[in-house]
Amino acid sequence: MASFVSVVLPCLNEADSVGLCVKEALDTMSGAGIAGEVVVVDNGSTDGSADVAEEAGARVVTERRRGYGRALRSGFDAARGDVVVMADADFTYDLQKIPTLVAPVVDGRADLVLGSRLDAATRRTMPILHRFVGTPVLSFLIGRACGGRVVGDSQSGFRAFRRQAVLALALQSTGMELASEMLIRGAQAGLRIEEVEAGYRERIGDSKLDTFGDGWRHLQLIFLLAPDLLLVGPGAVLCLLGALLSLLSFVRPAGVGVGSLRWQPVFFSSICLVLGVQALLAGSVLAYRSSVATTVVRQRFRFVGHPAFPTRALVGGLVTIVAGLVADVALFVGWVSGDPSPPNRGLALAALAQSLLIVGGSLASFGAVSRFVFARSSEE
Repeated sequence: MASFVSVVLPCLNEADSVGLCVKEALDTMSGAGIAGEVVVVDNGSTDGSADVAEEAGARVVTERRRGYGRALRSGFDAARGDVVVMADADFTYDLQKIPTLVAPVVDGRADLVLGSRLDAATRRTMPILHRFVGTPVLSFLIGRACGGRVVGDSQSGFRAFRRQAVLALALQSTGMELASEMLIRGAQAGLRIEEVEAGYRERIGDSKLDTFGDGWRHLQLIFLLAPDLLLVGPGAVLCLLGALLSLLSFVRPAGVGVGSLRWQPVFFSSICLVLGVQALLAGSVLAYRSSVATTVVRQRFRFVGHPAFPTRALVGGLVTIVAGLVADVALFVGWVSGDPSPPNRGLALAALAQSLLIVGGSLASFGAVSRFVFARSSEE
């Protein structure tokens, strides 16, 4: 059965361009023999955009709650097609590329296709900060969150996908970060993702993008969906680095030669151990408890929800505290008895004892609070 395509355009005060977009999309689909419609989601326009879109042949739906993500999600719900194309109503995306964009989806080769803006001819139309900083950084982080590079232009808003496949992702974003959420959730759900060159034009009208505000929301979402990216992975690396530097402090108590200077790693090793353990704890809990974390991520950190986990953390913390106290007692006894061992080795032991006490306190506090929270939630 031939696919019916719904082109969804979120719109906020785009009266100068929305009619051009609607006409271009309808003419392109008609010329390519594609059955379809254009759905314009009016997001509170005050310049008559809705009337312009309707006159051009679009079906207009209203989403009164402001936000790019909210408008798109309303459009996905309202779409009648089994294939959806999302784009912008500012004329930046070349809607004559719709047949190229939907082909992999219609042919069954992909579930989600992105129209890349990164070819040499169109990169110049992107703002410099977005071209050289925003898009590359977000694409790199999204690739890490997805377990590998998925696409080159993760922030393209020109996409085609199976409507049911994306609805099943239960997207929650209300703003521009929807683009990142769709990719991460899609990759974690096993959707087949492809990318095609689609071009990019100078926009008509004023941009609604808040470079720093929207960028920060993208980062927040990425780290909530993949906490191992910022917390768990780096935390494990810090713990390992701290342990190795602590060992080095004992092997070379006089420090490590750096040119004409000597570096004593005892202080940095303590910082690494403490921050590493705290990052591991925070990342694990965030991964399991976050309301936006995917099922795949929650399954990976399901040990946090085990009834015995708080008790194990508490016991582990107390044992670590005792180990730190034992090290401190050993130092005190050595000092009283006039131990002739190199003073730097004593410094390394003191730093290790300090790390053990802080790490143990963190684990014990976490375990005690978790036991209380778990007991309360069980009662409720």
